[in-house]
Amino acid sequence: MLPPLLIVSISIVAIEVVVGFIGNGFITTINIINWIKSKKISSADLILIFLTTSRFILQVTVLMHIHSLYFADVFKLASVYKDFGAVWMFVNHSSLWFSSWLYVLYCVKIINITHWLLLQIKRRIAEMVPWLLLGSLVTSSMTSLPLLWITPSTYLCSSTGNCRENSTAHIMDWDSSSLYLLFLYFVGCFFPLVLSMVTSALLITSLWKHRKTMQSYADTFRDAMMDVHLNAIKSIISFLILYLSSFVAQILLILSTSQSKDVVKVAVSLVVAGAYPSMHSIILIIVNSKLKLAFRNLCLHVKCHLEDKPPSPRLERNTLQ
Repeated sequence: MLPPLLIVSISIVAIEVVVGFIGNGFITTINIINWIKSKKISSADLILIFLTTSRFILQVTVLMHIHSLYFADVFKLASVYKDFGAVWMFVNHSSLWFSSWLYVLYCVKIINITHWLLLQIKRRIAEMVPWLLLGSLVTSSMTSLPLLWITPSTYLCSSTGNCRENSTAHIMDWDSSSLYLLFLYFVGCFFPLVLSMVTSALLITSLWKHRKTMQSYADTFRDAMMDVHLNAIKSIISFLILYLSSFVAQILLILSTSQSKDVVKVAVSLVVAGAYPSMHSIILIIVNSKLKLAFRNLCLHVKCHLEDKPPSPRLERNTLQ
């Protein structure tokens, strides 16, 4: 019987996963539909498709981790545990890289650039995005595939299901394997996190400069420029807060085992780790005017359907755009 606190935390994670599936699925669907209709796709939309797809898989691994801790005995097999760990590490690092490139793209398009090298990057960013995404997948593979060669002593069951009962050996072996896992996790997260922090610093600096130099412009124009900067800054700062919280929670979960007695730590870590891919998808919809309009139209369509009213022609035109 699971402790009541864990039952509550698992229920919250289940709600988070449902919200994430809806949010990420909506973003992916809208961008793919627009891609098919227009037969072209912007760099930001392409990154969003990669990002939301990786988030889907990441949320599935969150559910699987819950099973690995409390429900599914099959995860006690070393081979299954290694495969699961490699997939989780790959999609986690890929998702972080895709988020970082999305905010780099926003930064390059928003801020005023004078350095010749940055100007070249700004001109060619659309051509670079597919290669950046491919490079992110390769880099994430390099920090996740080594897990396939690890000997995880957290789960010491053989293929026949016979498990070792020596708790002392279990704890000592877990120290070495967990350190290896943590090392790969830190290496894969370090560079995209630094990239996101640098991007946020550049956006904040650019906003401060705009605030000083645009005093002579009309209020409406100045407010529009401020809104662009503020939306980008809100999005990236919220992403950093969510991911850093999830980063700490994931570390605590890595260090947790099925024999963990700290129920509060595991319960809180599960909820925090599950919030990152779900809440960030909602934030992406809120700060993106195209996605926000599409979501509003979808809600109006659902409302009209429930009330047995035909949608207005204007609503249909907006939805098809």
